[in-house]
Amino acid sequence: MQYDYRKLSDRELVELARQGDQLSYRAIYEKHENALRAKVSGFFKWKADVDDVVSVSFQKFFSRLDSFDNSRELLPWLYTIATRTALDHLGGIRREDEKKNAEESPELLLEENPEDEIITRQEHERLMGYIGELPPKYREIMQKYMLEELEYEEIARQVGLPLNTVRTRIHRGKSRLAEMMSRGEVV
Repeated sequence: MQYDYRKLSDRELVELARQGDQLSYRAIYEKHENALRAKVSGFFKWKADVDDVVSVSFQKFFSRLDSFDNSRELLPWLYTIATRTALDHLGGIRREDEKKNAEESPELLLEENPEDEIITRQEHERLMGYIGELPPKYREIMQKYMLEELEYEEIARQVGLPLNTVRTRIHRGKSRLAEMMSRGEVV
């Protein structure tokens, strides 16, 4: 059957994708790519990072297509996936930069160069605002994870909680951050 994919609703496209219609995957991507780019571009200096996050976000979406409740709106779900992916990507970039800096100049490990910051001051302040709005049981752990960039084991040791509790709170904290960011709850 021939479809004009540009005229189909998100619900129709998702249903076709679930049935294995490959062109509907492309239609969903083309329909929402720019919205996801706009959503995550403020987190990154480089277009390549935005490209990576958008690509991975759609991969995650398509791999979890069967778990999507098609009675709900698609774009907020895509925003949540993209925001979580962006947060994960930022953490990876920051850890990679720290490792590289430590290898090149171990004596400079504790110094920060403002020109080399991945997140601009404005984005950092916005992230701080989001973290500050988290419930207290997530706030401290997310600060240690995202801002101090501590490993799970070190966070567990510092806060005196079991490692699995820390993992769960980081996972839930990321989810709450993604939800707040997608709704723009904190400026």
